[in-house]
Parts: sequence; C-alpha cells; structure tokens
Amino acid sequence: MNTWNAVPLLAAVLLSACSHATSPEEPVMTDFYSIEARTLQGEPMALGDYKGNVLLIVNTASRCGFTGQYEGLQTLYDTYGDQGLVILGVPSNDFLRQEPGSHDEIQAFCQKNYGVTFPMLEKMVVKGREQHPLYQFLTSKETNPQFSGNVTWNFNKFLVSKEGRVVGRFGSRVAPLDTKITDAIEAELRR
Repeated sequence: MNTWNAVPLLAAVLLSACSHATSPEEPVMTDFYSIEARTLQGEPMALGDYKGNVLLIVNTASRCGFTGQYEGLQTLYDTYGDQGLVILGVPSNDFLRQEPGSHDEIQAFCQKNYGVTFPMLEKMVVKGREQHPLYQFLTSKETNPQFSGNVTWNFNKFLVSKEGRVVGRFGSRVAPLDTKITDAIEAELRR
C-alpha cells in the first residue's frame, strides 16, 4: 500500500475516533429522585431524600449582579420551609467564572453575607458537555418538555413538584419574592 492510499484510511479512523469522543457518555436520567449529588460539606445527598417536598433549585454565584437574590431565597425558605419547600442552591462557575471559590469559601460567603440556612450543593457544571445529571434532567426536552432549554445565566430557578416533575422555570431577572414564584410555590404546596 502506498502512502497516498493510507491517508484516506487514516483520516477515516481519526474521524471515527473524534466522533465517538463527542457522543454523549450516558443518557439523561429520567427519574429525578434517583439523582445524587454532594453537599458543600462533601456529604453524599440523594434527591430521593426530598420526595414529597416542593423544591426550588437555583444555580448560584457569589460574584454576579444577581448574587443579592440569596437574601430573597433565604426569605422564601424561612417563609415556606416548614410547609414543605426546600431550596437547593447549586454554585456554578459556568458563567464568566463568577463562582471561583472553594466549597468552604462559598459556604462562608453565603452564611456571612446572607445568613443562608437552606441546603447548598457542591459546585457543579450546569451547562455543556460535563453537565451534572441534575441539570441534564432539568434542561432536557425528554424529561422536561414544557420548561426545557439551556441554563442562560446564574440564578435560573426550577420549581419541582412533590412528585419530582419540573412545574416552573424562572429566569435570572425574576426575583425570588416575585409573585410569579411565590404564587407557583403556594400552588404546589397546596397540592
């Protein structure tokens, strides 16, 4: 075989390897309650532990123009937590690296500046190839046909029913105490 005949063969092998490397590793998890994560303290946490609660899941960042929303999120948790609302803060460094801190730094920042007592998860990827299974579930058309789509910025909010279905989605500009959110939370808590 001469060198010129080997070039197309080599190109085909490399193309095949590259296309395999870009294919998704695993399908999107379809059972919300089977998803696992870790807390900021590094402890394992299963979303199944929150079955029967209404969840508001928010990707957060400490150096964002929306960081002040921590205050409203804490107010929501204080107001509705005893009725079954759980807020899950999910630090993410995906948008202009606005969450560069370590888990300890994030926790200290949230407690010192906003008195955060709601559960905070470890920093995770919320968009792109290495997206955490939680955000694959929240943004996939397969698991969330009504509210699917990429996370657009820090402080996107997903409302999840007691049965583990996404029932609402609110952009970064919708403040936690906006009646769009509080009305939706109250409706889900009454169900």
